[in-house]
Formats: sequence, structure tokens, C-alpha cells
Amino acid sequence: MVVCGDDGLAHRLAAELRGVYGEQVTLVVPPNGRTARPPVVGRARSASAALFDRVVNAAVGRGGNGPGSGPGSGSGSGSGSTATATSTGGAGSTAGGGNGGEAEGVLEAAEITESVLARAGVERAAALALVFDDDETNIRAALTARRLNPRLRLVLRLYNRRLGQHIEELLDQAAALATGDGEGGTDASTTVLSDADTAAPALAATAVAGTSKVVQTEGLLLRAVERPSAGTGLCTLALLSPPGADPEGGADQEPRLLPDDDEVGQAAGRAAVVLEQVSSAGGRESAAPGRGGVPPLASLFSRRLRWSLAGMVACVLALAVALWVVTPGIHPLRAFYYTLLDLFAIDNPALGAPLARQILQLLSGLVGLLLLPVLLAAVLEALGTFRTASALRKPPRGLGGHVVLLGLGKIGTRVLIRLRELNIPVVCVESDPDARGLATARRLRVPVVLGDVTQEGVLESAKIHRAYALLAVTSADTTNLEAVLYARSVRPDLRVVLRLYDDDFATAVYRTLRAAYPHALTRSRSVTHLAAPAFAGAMLGRQVLGAIAVERRVLLFAAVDVAGHPQLEGRTVRDAFRAGSWRVLALEGRTDTAPGHVLDKGDRVVVAATRRGLAELR
Repeated sequence: MVVCGDDGLAHRLAAELRGVYGEQVTLVVPPNGRTARPPVVGRARSASAALFDRVVNAAVGRGGNGPGSGPGSGSGSGSGSTATATSTGGAGSTAGGGNGGEAEGVLEAAEITESVLARAGVERAAALALVFDDDETNIRAALTARRLNPRLRLVLRLYNRRLGQHIEELLDQAAALATGDGEGGTDASTTVLSDADTAAPALAATAVAGTSKVVQTEGLLLRAVERPSAGTGLCTLALLSPPGADPEGGADQEPRLLPDDDEVGQAAGRAAVVLEQVSSAGGRESAAPGRGGVPPLASLFSRRLRWSLAGMVACVLALAVALWVVTPGIHPLRAFYYTLLDLFAIDNPALGAPLARQILQLLSGLVGLLLLPVLLAAVLEALGTFRTASALRKPPRGLGGHVVLLGLGKIGTRVLIRLRELNIPVVCVESDPDARGLATARRLRVPVVLGDVTQEGVLESAKIHRAYALLAVTSADTTNLEAVLYARSVRPDLRVVLRLYDDDFATAVYRTLRAAYPHALTRSRSVTHLAAPAFAGAMLGRQVLGAIAVERRVLLFAAVDVAGHPQLEGRTVRDAFRAGSWRVLALEGRTDTAPGHVLDKGDRVVVAATRRGLAELR
């Protein structure tokens, strides 16, 4: 296996292939002086020391003898805020569960040229992963590698989805022509993945309690959800840590992936992730409202103006009814017609009419005068709405219960899309006026605050004091840390998701935040930790459909052909289950897989598996 990249994903992927799957790996990285970004511990220790000291001091100041009062404390027992440290991986990160080593060989190269790929052994390699942060670099290297080895299995990291589809078809067609195989062959397949697409659902689900975790295949939709107790749903996928658990207290204090029935029965009081539904993937999830180019009618007018218009209509109806009452023999429609004539000052004076009729005419004229400024305001506001339809919206007054999303880069943009698919109100904060996610926010009509979050008043403009959660997913660790610390000072019960680059630093912040807020439920996420298994599975010919973060562990969903797997072929769905390794969830294309169904070699199943379990299924 050959892995080429310039950030933490490349190092973690190489360690995953070697430590979990036992593969021989050559890692190609830029020279030390030209890496995309060094680990945060060495790069920004001085810049973040003061910020981190604030967290430590807060922990010491709140220190106690209860659970969660020390740096190695366990999960808080309360149901309050959630602090999540998300790491994008560092150069020294390991595969977690493997032997933690680096790749078999490390080759440094400033650019990925044909000679560099030849030195890395691409002509003899089984698979090549190109995981540079730049799409153009990955595409250029993929075209070169396909020419060197037409039978090479390629895995590309691309952010642009549409371009990725075209590149995948192009490279597969080139392989088919070069090998003489009209269908391209399995070994010469090309897979385009995005770490942002893989991590965004988990980050969004972390920020919003009770959010379903959805994995979609070509014909099925699998929905998992976190429940306060095990034993519900179709099956239990994972048992979470017990309340107040110490992360260093042993295996019984850790989350348990794919438990058997006996473990589920003994897991009283432990929350669980259960498979709630297996349905046909007939369509996409509900899209966010207002995605089209024309704004909805209700957004043309402010709430105050709508109430004013409603009041004017009520006045007109009241005047019409009064005229009908005081004028004997008049039809209700004619009474309404006379009221409109008086309202618009059309000449029809009530000379010689009863006094009540004359008073109503005067009142109608007064209401007509009041109606003019309301109509003018409505016209101006509608014109202003159409004029600013392409501009960024500001957070509306009275907004509350929303999610504040800090950063609209690659990860932030995908998280924003996921949150809006779930119809969750979002306010974005971005310092770069040219950020790639601003166009998406404008299209989705999401309020955006432009400004540096470290400056006073920016988070207040995003209504942080009334927010439900904060997601700090910028590429600047000190910015994320400072935003979280400030948000917690404003709202100690605020649910926060923090993205940090280095695993060790993220763990230190994670534990200290739990110590500073002992009654808060704490979670930790890593972007590369979620993305690496999908890339590794694609390099091995596995179709990894998705991943679910279970505290600091990952549960994978993959499509597996039964043929050639003695652990599956000829067994029933019930007997094919191996606790702690894998579980057959469904047959592709079928929503009602019975536990007694015998798996045939022609079947293709969807399994939930740990990383070790997926490696054993090879």
C-alpha cells in the first residue's frame, strides 16, 4: 500500500493499514519544513498556553472529591452540557487499537511526480491513497499513477463531489482501456472520498441530542439512535460508558461495541446506541426550507409588519360589520363595499345619512390614512428582501435554541449542510469574507456573522447566550479553544464541540474540560479518526458505507459479499454474529432480514463492525 498526503489523515491512514490490517505501507509526505501544518503541541504551545491555563485554573478552582474532579476523570453523570474535543490528527497519531507504529517506509518529496511514485513502488503496489488537502494535487497524481499501473486500486480525497464523480469515471475508463477489460475490473477500481463528508454527520449528531445517525446504501436506509437504556430497537449496536465512569478504570468502564444479549441484559442503567429502523432508501431526508432562489412569502415581511397588516384587516372587517348593523336593509357585501370606498377616500359622502353612518365614514377614512404608511412599508420591505436575497442574512431578533457554527471551511460547510437537512436553526460565524462556505450559507439563507470570534461582541451577535450548542470547527486551534472557553463562561450549560489538531492536546483539553465541569457529559471526536477507516476500507476493496462515533471509538458500516467468507457463508444471520467484532444488519435490497435466514454465497450484506472485526472479515 502507498499513502501520499500532507496532513494528519495520511499518517493515521498509514498507521491504520499497518496496525489494524497488517499491510505493508509506504508513506509519501512533504519534507518536514513543508508539511501542511505541524502538530499543534509544538506549533502553538505558547499561543495556547494562556488559554489552556484558564481551563486548568478553572478545574483547580472548582476541584472537588467527586467524579470528574481530576484530569483523568470520567464522564459526568449529569445531562447538561457536552464538551467535545475533535482532533484532525497529528503526525504522530496512531491507528488506535493497532501497534501505533509509523508506516513501513517514509519517503519525503516536495511534489508527487512520476519519479516519486516510481520510487514509492506504485508500479508494484496493490493500492494508492492520495489524501492531500488540495484536490488538484490529488487529481494530477492519480492520472500519473493510473498511467504507471493500470491495475492499481486508487483512493482519492476530493472535496468537490461533482468533480469527483467525473474523475472516478474517467480513471475507471482509462483502466479498462489499458487492461483490455471492458468493465474495468475490481482491482483497478477508483474510489473518491471526502473526510468532510464522513465526519460531518457525526459532528452534527454530537451537537444535537437525540439526532439519528443515518447510513445509506444503494437501496437501504439504516437509522441508529442513542437511547437511555439498552434492549430497545431492532438490535443494540453499542453500550455507552456507565454514568460517572472513569476512562482509565478498566474495560467495564469503557463503551462496548456490538455486545451480545447477555451483556445487554446486564447493562442496567447504561445508555446505548440501537438500530432503530431499516427502510428502503426511496429518497433523501427532508431538505431545509427555503433552498430555492425565490424566498418564501413569509420571509418578505417582518413579523411586526405582518401583525400591522393583520390589524388593519381586522379594522376593515369590524367597520364593515358595524355598517351592516347600523344600516337597516343593506346587504353585508354592499356594507363591505361602502367601507372600502370610504377607506380609499372615493367620493361618496354620506350626506343626509344617519349619524352613525357618518361617524363610520369618518372612521373609515382615518383607517385609510393609517393604511397608507403600512402599504408603503410593505412595498419597501419586499423590494429590500429581493435586493438582499443574495446577501448574507443577520441573526433575527428573538432567535434562540439554535446552533452556533464557528468556521465555514471544508468541515464547517458539510456540517452546516447536515444541520439544515435536519431542519436545525443555525447561525454561522466566519472571519474570512471569501470563505468557501459563505456561498452555501447564502443559498440556504442561514444567518452569518462576519468577524473574528476572538473579538468582543462577535459571539454575542450570534446570540450565544440563547444558543443550544456551539460547534468550533475552524482550522485554528487557539480560536476554537478561546471560543469554547468564552462560551462556557457565558453559558456553563452550553453544549460545545471543539475541534483540535493534535490527539494528545485534544485529550488533555477534553479531560480538563470534564474536570472543570464535573456535571457535564463529555465527548471527544476526531475527524481523521472517523475518516481513516473509510479510506482504509476502500484501499482494501471494502465499501465502507459510514461510521458512527461511540464516545472515543468508531463503529463502521460496510457492504460485504458473503462469497469467500467462511464466517458468513452457509450460516444464519443469527449465527454469523460475533460479539465485539461484527453483526449482520441486513441484506442489500431487503428491509426484513430474518435472524434465521441462511446466507448464500450470492448474497451481499450490510454489516456493523469494529475496525478489528472488519479486518478479520478479509
